[in-house]
Amino acid sequence: MKKANLLKNIPTNLKEELFEEILSHEHIKIERIVSKGHTSPQSGWYDQENNEWVLVLQGEAILAFEDGEIRLNAGEYCNIPAHVKHRVVWTLPAHETIWLAIHY
Repeated sequence: MKKANLLKNIPTNLKEELFEEILSHEHIKIERIVSKGHTSPQSGWYDQENNEWVLVLQGEAILAFEDGEIRLNAGEYCNIPAHVKHRVVWTLPAHETIWLAIHY
């Protein structure tokens, strides 16, 4: 058994958004994402093969969809069905936004 804390062991200098796979199995992948002012690449939308459930554990973020935007604060979550185009348009620039993402 291994114990870990999703809110700890965050690099002090996040030049790029941090993606860490926590667990994966045949039909599921769980990852921690740490953003600090990071956004999705400007080149387009995420259009994923799988559903994605995301929870903001700490911080704040704004997700954009083709039909609008939603703001997620700590404790709030969103389910993104497969092939729903989306992107992260804003995260807190001065503090880490820590996400838990479950791809299924």
